[in-house]
Amino acid sequence: MEQFSKYVEIASGYVWGYFLMFMIVGTGIWLTYKMRLVQIRFFTHAWSLITGKWDKPEDKGEITHFQALSTALAATVGTGNIAGVATAVACGGPGAVFWMWVSAFIGMCTKFVECLLSMKYREIDSDGEVSGGPMFYLRDGLKMPRLGMLFAIFAFIASFGIGNMVQANSVAAPLHTYLTESGLTAGPNIGGIDMVRFGIGVVIAFLVGIVILGGIKRIASFADKVVPLMAFGYVAASLYILFVQRENLIPAIKMIFSSAFGLREAAGGMLGFGVAQAMRWGIARGLFSNEAGLGSAPIAHAAAKTSEPVREGMVALLEPFIDTIVICTMTALVIITSGYFDPANAALFAGLKGAELTAAAFRHNVVWGHHVVSIGLIFFTFSTMIGWSYYGDRSVRYMFDDNPKRAKKAVFAYRLVYVLLIPVGAAVPLELIWNLSDIANGLMAFPNLIALILLSGVASGMLRDYEARYPQMHASLQKKT
Repeated sequence: MEQFSKYVEIASGYVWGYFLMFMIVGTGIWLTYKMRLVQIRFFTHAWSLITGKWDKPEDKGEITHFQALSTALAATVGTGNIAGVATAVACGGPGAVFWMWVSAFIGMCTKFVECLLSMKYREIDSDGEVSGGPMFYLRDGLKMPRLGMLFAIFAFIASFGIGNMVQANSVAAPLHTYLTESGLTAGPNIGGIDMVRFGIGVVIAFLVGIVILGGIKRIASFADKVVPLMAFGYVAASLYILFVQRENLIPAIKMIFSSAFGLREAAGGMLGFGVAQAMRWGIARGLFSNEAGLGSAPIAHAAAKTSEPVREGMVALLEPFIDTIVICTMTALVIITSGYFDPANAALFAGLKGAELTAAAFRHNVVWGHHVVSIGLIFFTFSTMIGWSYYGDRSVRYMFDDNPKRAKKAVFAYRLVYVLLIPVGAAVPLELIWNLSDIANGLMAFPNLIALILLSGVASGMLRDYEARYPQMHASLQKKT
């Protein structure tokens, strides 16, 4: 088993290597060109869409634009925003932050296209239940049902790992540490399973079950309340810390730009980072965080109530902006302003990585800072479990699409198993599960990117049509208000 785990880890490295990054970034650049910088031209319109003033009660779907955005953000805003950013900054230097911004900017257009296509090719059954995502535009848009099935299988596998057991472990670990440090529990260990962490997992499973067993409407109702609250809370706390360290803020921003282009190889004793390293870690962590190109978010956006697929694409382009350019930047700036790259503070951060590094940086700035990280990690990972449950849910629905009755039973069974696996994930070591799900998560991108490239003409045509009608639609809206 140990040897198998090593092979899986190696395979994961290959899947998430330079080739996948090149494909995702290259596709994003191509789509940005084809859509003529839609992420800039319609950025303000995208924000106006989530206010609800463009909504029509008669439009088909299950959730609002804002709920679709919140559900997708619930799945993307997670450990990558805390642990992933710290890894990028530690391994790629301050310049990695700039390249995270670049990946997010390109990813905004990728999200626009994949969610637009998801809306165009979605299915609505007799009960009004919506199903959509890359598997549907692969099958119906490109007539490639086998690739659609392949995507659904990869998403199904990934949902149990990166969306479930790994997240449960990420929640249980800090909670268990907090309880132990507080002297509240010693924690019995039965058969190699930590029963305290298992108990934490049971509580998490109960809370997740309450939400996901109600389907997308209950998931969206949860997301549109919790996601804005957790995002605002984390950003507000980060801004306060940056205010406390305001004298370090401008130097930190200068460091990001100078390091991004290799203009600062070494200064003040700081070890230099190459441009290639900054690009590699910044782009990789940015893509991992906002999931642009992986094909997960289109599944949630397909459920939105609208007769205009272009609008949902515009709502979706806000995700990388919020997830990476706003939330990830807060984490990065707190780490850099903490003096992480100052040799005088080397002992404070020695050996720290991931979430531990972020917590240390927050605590170094203000005494209660590490609590922000702990609470943020709990909320971020919990919301990820909620969001990813729907991705696996719709993937199972697609697998049994030829038999609606069997599909409903399979979806219910999936939700049940999803909940039952949470305590297991919370209690046991998950290196193998993490790597397997990481592989499945990465493999989702390949069929999705093929579809985005081949259907980019369809998306471009729909955007041009919307642009031609936009002045009239805007004038009509102004009359109503």
